[in-house]
Amino acid sequence: MTTTPRTALTIAGSDSGGGAGIQADLRTFFACGVHGMTAITAVTVQNSLGVEGFTEIGVDIVTAQIKAVAGDMGVDAAKTGMLATVEIIQAVAKTLDEVHIGRGTGTPFVVDPVAASMHGDPLLREEALEAIRTELFPRATLVTPNLDEVRLLTGVHVTGETTQREAADALLAFGPEWVLVKGGHLHDSPRCVDLLSDGSRYVRLDGPRHATEHTHGGGDTLASAITASLAKGMAVPDAVGEGKRFIERSVAQAYPLGKGIGPVSPFWRLAGGN
Repeated sequence: MTTTPRTALTIAGSDSGGGAGIQADLRTFFACGVHGMTAITAVTVQNSLGVEGFTEIGVDIVTAQIKAVAGDMGVDAAKTGMLATVEIIQAVAKTLDEVHIGRGTGTPFVVDPVAASMHGDPLLREEALEAIRTELFPRATLVTPNLDEVRLLTGVHVTGETTQREAADALLAFGPEWVLVKGGHLHDSPRCVDLLSDGSRYVRLDGPRHATEHTHGGGDTLASAITASLAKGMAVPDAVGEGKRFIERSVAQAYPLGKGIGPVSPFWRLAGGN
């Protein structure tokens, strides 16, 4: 008899180049052995060289997608990625409450606050950043910002492990249960050190830094791997540890594609890697 896998929902934008966004989330869910479902918030025009444009999906359609899958198939864990506007952020938050996803519901919710480009440039206006702080963070089981997003959301400039802890405390003040302050953008560091905290525990996650420029979709892939592990019932620290191992292997196997920055690769798992 066929066993139905656990389910994971991604609420995010589509990447026409296939390296990030919804596409990265779905291929990571598949590689991690969970059934992926989507609520698409925007359609982007992009490739390995960058984003050329995007169009938002109507708020009613975004929320209808969430309700459709949650009401029929059920959601074991969910994550967000690109939420382009205040209106979408607010509508997603309200809908998650209605379908009982998020902190305190028993269904884990990961917020990947996509707020900065790979070059550190803001992608959202201040009012949208404020909506992420006030609408999404209090509902989040875990938030997973990179250092540029930490700076935009908290004003803390992370330069090392001491300020990484300050950033974690600043993020926790907005109400999430856990925060993961990623250290991949500390390019002067020979290692990739992330910090996981719930305010009482500070877990240092040390990993290798691979010599590759092909890191497109890395943040999406990490958040999706964590979400998949949460969907399987893992505790947050264990899920984050599993996610970090997954992204380390995915970066190590990243491949060139197009004329710009290629994507990280979950294909190592399909080859039988553990």
